[in-house]
Order: sequence, then structure tokens, then C-alpha cells
Amino acid sequence: MSYPPQSLNSKVALITGGSRGIGYGIAEQFILAGATVIITGRNESTLKVACQQLGDNAHYRVNDIDDSSQRQQLVDELEATFNHIDILVNNAGQHCKKPALETSDAEFAAVLETNLIGVFSLSKLCLEYMIPRGIGSIINISSMSALFGLPQVAAYSSSKSGLLGLTRTLASEYSGTGVRINAIAPGFIESKMFLDIMAKDPQREERILQRTPMKRFGSPTDIGHAATFLASEAASFITGICLPVDGGNSVGF
Repeated sequence: MSYPPQSLNSKVALITGGSRGIGYGIAEQFILAGATVIITGRNESTLKVACQQLGDNAHYRVNDIDDSSQRQQLVDELEATFNHIDILVNNAGQHCKKPALETSDAEFAAVLETNLIGVFSLSKLCLEYMIPRGIGSIINISSMSALFGLPQVAAYSSSKSGLLGLTRTLASEYSGTGVRINAIAPGFIESKMFLDIMAKDPQREERILQRTPMKRFGSPTDIGHAATFLASEAASFITGICLPVDGGNSVGF
């Protein structure tokens, strides 16, 4: 039986930070495309609820991306249980919103540990399994803060900018093996936290929408659609890119 090129049928996907927000939106669309999905996070109760909502093809593992000892164990266990990890989505992230002069070295390092070092480490572990099979897809979730300057996010923007460099380097080194590595830069995506912030700052909401050609915020589902495309055979000749999914915000003025 043949499947359309956008299908993820028989694929196994690991999504870090997949219990809510963008990670959940990606998990939902992957499952609709036919994939088996494993979501990770630190809060087991949140993961359980997410899996109940996502259905039988969703599984979870409690995992702290900051704990280097857990990364190897996670990948080895999933390979043994599901036989293969075809797709890795590095979505888990940490934020720190402070002026640069008020951000401590420890706070800066903590954000890099989650958003960049953890991604590098987990990607290497998955690549060690993907490369011998000659197929795989890694998708890194970057940020608009990697595309242009935003105030009070020195640590976050540094980590997400570094993620784009990592994406391009891994793609140049390993795409010849059949593994593709890409990134997505989400725009302003609706979530409970984001909407609460906007409700308190209507002028900021107006500024964002004024420079967004599509005149709306995005949804986690929008990111899920883009990730499904990049993970599928429909994107078989695409590697090393950063795809903004932002309603045109990065080109608006």
C-alpha cells in the first residue's frame, strides 16, 4: 500500500517538551499523519493528560533534557522499545526575560544548557542510530529572536541563534547519509500564557499585528503542519533550512 508523500505512517517520532503548546501541536499533527509519537517532559501528570487527549499512538517518558545522564538512557530505551526513532523534534526550551545587565552568568548558562547543549547532545545520540539506517529527520524549534533583535532575551536569543548554526552544520555534515536536519522559527503563537500577556499589554498586541502581514497570531497547529511537512518525504530534498512560520512577521514592517 502506498501513502502520500506527506504521510508519516510507520514513523516513530520523539518530541521533547511535547505535552503542551507548540510541542503538543506538533505531536497532534504527527499522529494525524500516521506517526507513533513519544513526548517527553518533567511533569508526569501533564504528560499523562496529553497522551490521553492525543490517543493510542501517543506515549510519554518523564525526562529532564538538562540531565545528561538521562539522554543516553532515553534514546537507548526508545530504540529498544519501538525499534527505531525516525524523527526527533527538539522543542523543549527554557526562557529568561531580563535585561542583559541583570542576567547572571548562571542564568545565561542554564538557558544554553536546555536550548542548545541539550539539543546538541540528544541530536548526536539519535544520529548514531539514524545514520546506519540511512534515513531520519531532525527538526529544531528556533525562534523569531534568532532572526532579529528583541529586548530582554539575551540568553534565549543567543541559544536560539546558536541553534540555527547547529542546524546548518549538522545538515552539511550528515545530510549525505540520508538524515535531514532543519529548523522552524515560530512567530507569535497563541497560548494561554501568550494571550494573558497580550491582555495586559494591548499596545504590544497592536504593534505585533501591525508588522504581521497576515494580521493574526499563529497557533500550535500551524507549527505542527510545518513540522509534519519537514519530517515527511514531501520535504526529501530540503535540509539545513530555517522555516519561519510567522504570518510574514519576519518580512513585515
